[in-house]
Amino acid sequence: MFRTASLCSVFLIVTIRAMAQDPSPATTWLQALGPVPAFEIPASPEVWVSKRTAIRSTLTRLLGDLPARPTVPQVKVLSKEDHGDYSLEKFEFDNGAGEQVRGYCFLPAKATNCPAILYCHWHGGQYDIGKEELLQSNAVPVPPGPALAKAGYVVLGIDACCFGERNGAIGDKGSAGELSASKFNLWAGRTLWGMIVRDDLMALDYLCSRPEVDATRIGVTGISMGSTRAWWVMALDDRPRAAVCIACMTRYQDLIAAGMLRAHGIYYYVPGMLKHFDTEAVIACAAPRPMLFQTGDQDSGSPIEGVRKLGDIVGQVYAVHDKADHFENTIYPGVAHVYLPEMWNKTVAWMDRWVKEAR
Repeated sequence: MFRTASLCSVFLIVTIRAMAQDPSPATTWLQALGPVPAFEIPASPEVWVSKRTAIRSTLTRLLGDLPARPTVPQVKVLSKEDHGDYSLEKFEFDNGAGEQVRGYCFLPAKATNCPAILYCHWHGGQYDIGKEELLQSNAVPVPPGPALAKAGYVVLGIDACCFGERNGAIGDKGSAGELSASKFNLWAGRTLWGMIVRDDLMALDYLCSRPEVDATRIGVTGISMGSTRAWWVMALDDRPRAAVCIACMTRYQDLIAAGMLRAHGIYYYVPGMLKHFDTEAVIACAAPRPMLFQTGDQDSGSPIEGVRKLGDIVGQVYAVHDKADHFENTIYPGVAHVYLPEMWNKTVAWMDRWVKEAR
């Protein structure tokens, strides 16, 4: 029914040999855990549908007992500004878990039946910024909200838990607040990551409901934590047509082997993941929808061998669908955890091709 990814087996053998030569405490722990189940390449698109359903079910369970979300969030528009070639709305909605979530929506002038982008901000230790990233160049070469709105997209993004106007919502601020939120959610039987992605899905619900938006033409994108948010949204929801993910294409076993667990905050870790699969299973859930990854080979949070493994394995899933051109894994030599102008240009071109021009 399935053919096992033979290259994955080779990579696993090489990784284990490397661990045996110079085992760190983290890799010793991984060895004691036992082998992570190998991802199996589906034999056909029909087989993949069943496989993806099972992966999604497992992911939903691992994220924890998340509160149900309404069909459409009850949104209050707080302000609206006219900037000539675009307008900017600030809004908020109750996430049903004790917080008001605030966000921005950028609307092209005379917006009608527009393509749209769900924008996910990064982490970067910049807890005060959050959705303000849409108006700044702290993470992206240009302020992405106005730039994409001027290009004809409705653009929507929210403050993730612990960021922007939600920094300090549980009392503590910054990294202490992130740790407190993680602790609380674990006691509540869920994960901080699950709540972050759930809020993103609520934002997607709202974006799809906007009268200016063509809900069949929606993309999702971000850098770093925003990238990971984007590929999880693609994994769990079929509505986004395409995604561009900058950095954070991280294969967990390779992160452990590189001794770089510290490269990601506590928000990033989902209990039980490696008992079932590694990152390739999550990213592959987007197939066959278009996905572009752009990663620097010097990004310590995404060990490059893991990036290459992910590209190979996920690429095979797209090939099963005869959609090899829908998946691209671009690696930039000598580049660390940054968003280059070249990457931005490629992001816009990808969205134009697969979202704006799709009919």
